[in-house]
Amino acid sequence: MNYFELFNLAESYSVDKTQLNEHYQTLQRLTHPDGFASSSEAEKAIALQKNAMVNDAYHVLKSPLARAEYLLELRGFSINHESQTLQDRSFLMKQMELREMLDDAAQCSDPFAAIESISQEIDDTQRDLFSQLESQLEGEMWESSADSIRKLKFLVKLSAEVELLEERLDDL
Repeated sequence: MNYFELFNLAESYSVDKTQLNEHYQTLQRLTHPDGFASSSEAEKAIALQKNAMVNDAYHVLKSPLARAEYLLELRGFSINHESQTLQDRSFLMKQMELREMLDDAAQCSDPFAAIESISQEIDDTQRDLFSQLESQLEGEMWESSADSIRKLKFLVKLSAEVELLEERLDDL
């Protein structure tokens, strides 16, 4: 089932989060397994399956990156994470530079300031890419959208590495 249809939303990158949350709450009430406690095993299994689909759909539509990727899938475009590489050399060089800065941050006199600087640069780049992605999706520029999604996935992974380093330093 199409996740947008399930939540009675237009197939669009822009989603009314209030409407999404309201529909989620309604669907949760209708499909939650607790509501089927006295039902047959088959009905319980169906309810569990439907509830899992509602939860999956909600998490995809709630996340701007997952929602964008899902929209591309609906249009027949695959991101091809494993087989498709980024061709934007300047972006890749910037990622390498940020990773080197992150590697060096722990040895800085003020590692948290260094990490904050890296984190701010990542956040700024993500904000720009999400804005670009929205325009690309609205303009039905699927290949460009796929490239933006790939770039954003790089940044999400780098953000997770930043958080891990912060946690490690906090524990010292």
